[in-house]
Amino acid sequence: QVQLVNSGGGLVQPGGSLRLSCAASGFTLDDHYIAWFRQAPGKEREEISCVSSTDNSTDYVPSVKGRFAISNDNAKNTVYLQMTDLKADDTGVYRCAAAYTEYAASLPPRAIPCSIGRYDDDMWVYWGQGTQVTVSA
Repeated sequence: QVQLVNSGGGLVQPGGSLRLSCAASGFTLDDHYIAWFRQAPGKEREEISCVSSTDNSTDYVPSVKGRFAISNDNAKNTVYLQMTDLKADDTGVYRCAAAYTEYAASLPPRAIPCSIGRYDDDMWVYWGQGTQVTVSA
Protein backbone atom coordinates (compact mmCIF):
# COMPACT_ATOMS: atom_id res chain seq x y z
CA GLN A 1 0.00 0.00 0.00
CA VAL A 2 1.38 3.37 -1.02
CA GLN A 3 1.14 5.81 1.84
CA LEU A 4 2.79 8.33 4.10
CA VAL A 5 2.37 7.79 7.82
CA ASN A 6 2.74 10.70 10.25
CA SER A 7 3.60 10.30 13.91
CA GLY A 8 5.26 12.12 16.78
CA GLY A 9 2.70 14.75 17.70
CA GLY A 10 1.48 15.42 21.20
CA LEU A 11 0.98 17.93 23.97
CA VAL A 12 4.04 19.97 24.91
CA GLN A 13 4.68 23.04 27.02
CA PRO A 14 5.90 26.29 25.44
CA GLY A 15 9.63 26.06 24.87
CA GLY A 16 9.49 22.30 24.49
CA SER A 17 10.45 20.08 21.59
CA LEU A 18 8.91 17.38 19.43
CA ARG A 19 10.10 15.35 16.47
CA LEU A 20 7.56 14.48 13.82
CA SER A 21 8.03 11.59 11.41
CA CYS A 22 6.81 11.06 7.87
CA ALA A 23 7.40 7.43 6.91
CA ALA A 24 6.82 6.29 3.35
CA SER A 25 5.67 2.81 2.44
CA GLY A 26 4.95 1.29 -0.94
CA PHE A 27 7.32 3.73 -2.64
CA THR A 28 10.69 5.34 -1.99
CA LEU A 29 11.19 8.99 -1.20
CA ASP A 30 14.08 9.16 -3.67
CA ASP A 31 13.58 11.86 -6.26
CA HIS A 32 10.82 13.60 -4.34
CA TYR A 33 10.18 16.85 -2.56
CA ILE A 34 8.71 16.28 0.87
CA ALA A 35 6.97 19.10 2.69
CA TRP A 36 5.38 19.61 6.07
CA PHE A 37 2.12 21.49 6.25
CA ARG A 38 0.44 22.89 9.32
CA GLN A 39 -3.19 23.76 9.82
CA ALA A 40 -3.92 25.79 12.93
CA PRO A 41 -7.45 25.96 14.34
CA GLY A 42 -9.59 28.25 12.22
CA LYS A 43 -6.80 28.91 9.72
CA GLU A 44 -5.87 27.69 6.27
CA ARG A 45 -3.27 25.00 5.75
CA GLU A 46 0.24 26.41 5.48
CA GLU A 47 3.36 24.85 4.01
CA ILE A 48 6.08 25.40 6.60
CA SER A 49 9.10 23.40 5.46
CA CYS A 50 10.35 21.30 2.56
CA VAL A 51 13.29 19.09 1.69
CA SER A 52 14.44 17.63 -1.58
CA SER A 53 15.58 14.00 -1.38
CA THR A 54 17.45 14.65 -4.64
CA ASP A 55 19.78 17.48 -3.64
CA ASN A 56 18.99 17.82 0.10
CA SER A 57 17.93 21.43 -0.33
CA THR A 58 15.62 22.74 2.40
CA ASP A 59 13.41 25.74 2.95
CA TYR A 60 11.34 27.16 5.82
CA VAL A 61 8.76 29.82 6.40
CA PRO A 62 10.13 32.69 8.51
CA SER A 63 7.96 31.81 11.52
CA VAL A 64 9.75 28.48 12.04
CA LYS A 65 13.21 29.21 10.65
CA GLY A 66 15.86 28.64 13.28
CA ARG A 67 13.50 26.58 15.44
CA PHE A 68 12.49 23.72 13.13
CA ALA A 69 14.80 21.43 11.17
CA ILE A 70 13.70 19.10 8.39
CA SER A 71 15.82 16.08 7.51
CA ASN A 72 15.65 13.12 5.19
CA ASP A 73 16.80 9.60 6.14
CA ASN A 74 16.91 7.67 2.89
CA ALA A 75 17.84 4.41 4.65
CA LYS A 76 14.64 4.58 6.70
CA ASN A 77 12.58 6.11 3.88
CA THR A 78 11.48 8.72 6.40
CA VAL A 79 11.51 12.49 6.71
CA TYR A 80 11.66 14.15 10.11
CA LEU A 81 10.68 17.56 11.40
CA GLN A 82 12.56 18.42 14.57
CA MET A 83 10.70 21.22 16.32
CA THR A 84 12.28 23.17 19.17
CA ASP A 85 11.31 26.23 21.22
CA LEU A 86 7.68 25.51 20.48
CA LYS A 87 5.16 28.31 20.85
CA ALA A 88 1.40 28.36 21.27
CA ASP A 89 1.12 29.53 17.65
CA ASP A 90 2.69 26.26 16.52
CA THR A 91 -0.43 24.39 17.61
CA GLY A 92 -2.16 22.59 14.78
CA VAL A 93 -2.39 19.45 12.69
CA TYR A 94 0.84 18.65 10.89
CA ARG A 95 0.81 16.64 7.68
CA CYS A 96 3.56 15.72 5.27
CA ALA A 97 3.19 15.45 1.52
CA ALA A 98 5.40 14.22 -1.32
CA ALA A 99 5.77 15.50 -4.88
CA TYR A 100 8.08 14.51 -7.69
CA THR A 101 11.35 16.42 -7.99
CA GLU A 102 11.40 19.03 -10.74
CA TYR A 103 14.37 19.19 -13.07
CA ALA A 104 15.70 22.11 -15.08
CA ALA A 105 15.98 21.64 -18.83
CA SER A 106 19.76 21.38 -18.83
CA LEU A 107 22.38 18.81 -19.71
CA PRO A 108 22.93 17.01 -17.48
CA PRO A 109 19.50 17.49 -15.87
CA ARG A 110 19.71 19.56 -12.71
CA ALA A 111 17.28 19.12 -9.85
CA ILE A 112 15.51 22.33 -8.89
CA PRO A 113 15.84 22.96 -5.14
CA CYS A 114 12.71 22.82 -3.06
CA SER A 115 11.17 26.11 -2.03
CA ILE A 116 8.12 26.99 0.01
CA GLY A 117 5.08 27.61 -2.14
CA ARG A 118 6.60 26.29 -5.33
CA TYR A 119 3.98 23.61 -5.82
CA ASP A 120 0.22 23.97 -6.09
CA ASP A 121 -1.89 21.52 -4.13
CA ASP A 122 -2.50 19.29 -7.14
CA MET A 123 1.25 18.59 -7.47
CA TRP A 124 1.41 16.83 -4.12
CA VAL A 125 0.98 13.15 -4.95
CA TYR A 126 0.92 11.59 -1.51
CA TRP A 127 -0.32 12.92 1.82
CA GLY A 128 0.11 11.74 5.38
CA GLN A 129 -2.87 11.43 7.68
CA GLY A 130 -1.68 14.19 10.00
CA THR A 131 -0.58 14.36 13.61
CA GLN A 132 -1.83 16.82 16.24
CA VAL A 133 0.63 19.15 17.95
CA THR A 134 -0.66 21.14 20.91
CA VAL A 135 1.56 23.67 22.64
CA SER A 136 0.05 24.74 25.93
CA ALA A 137 1.03 25.35 29.51
